[in-house]
Amino acid sequence: MSRSPLHVKPRARTGLVHDITPASAGWTHVGFALHRLSAGEGAEGETGEREVCLVLVAGKARVTVDGVEFGELGDRMSPFEGAPYAVYVPKGSHWHVVATTALELGVCSAPGGEGFKAQVIAPGRHPQMTRGKDTNTRYVTNIMPEDDGAAQSLLVVEVITPGGHTSSYPPHKHDQDALPAESLLEETYYHRLDPAQGFVMQRVYTDDRSLDETIAAEDGDVVLVPKGYHPVAAIHGYQSYYLNVMAGPQRVWKFHNAPEHAWLFTGV
Repeated sequence: MSRSPLHVKPRARTGLVHDITPASAGWTHVGFALHRLSAGEGAEGETGEREVCLVLVAGKARVTVDGVEFGELGDRMSPFEGAPYAVYVPKGSHWHVVATTALELGVCSAPGGEGFKAQVIAPGRHPQMTRGKDTNTRYVTNIMPEDDGAAQSLLVVEVITPGGHTSSYPPHKHDQDALPAESLLEETYYHRLDPAQGFVMQRVYTDDRSLDETIAAEDGDVVLVPKGYHPVAAIHGYQSYYLNVMAGPQRVWKFHNAPEHAWLFTGV
């Protein structure tokens, strides 16, 4: 059985583990790369016409942007331990990261704009929120939300979902450039599991089912969401983490809920 084209497996165990570009994804805005480095190893890049959010998913590193050193950042060794450090890098910039411990570095990118400055996004800048209730409870940390004014396109968020719970649920979508009702946002999900041998089930589907993919995503996998609804279910015994990158024509997260599941919001 062939794997869904929306399901991206790691290309390596270390080094450049993921390198998803708009061209490879078949869309316009979102890019996502993931580096796994040992202490002393480095990664760097030129942003060009794009902007970047460097997310220290796990581990510590020294970060430099255009010759400006931000020092050693990071205070969690697992994505399941508190909030992350991140660094925003504007377009037309060079960034360089050197791991000081084992490091998992997410490189989130989207089209950039003028007037934005490199900055550290420290843990606690956007406090963790509890979303949902009962077995739909999950814990959300905005890294770059739409109301922070810090970027042209990028929206970055991470979510912890307890085992046996659902997330990105009830099903919602954001694939129409039709504000104020709905915004068009491409999205990637970078999945981690605790313990690591677990998996989550993620479905990506449209109302007419012209797209209808169900994916068993394992630790380290990426799921692409070009359009449609995209709920996630964490199986019993395995805690889920995912890092979302979103971008589109406008930096607004306005979603549309699946009408057949609207009763879940009212309790009817």
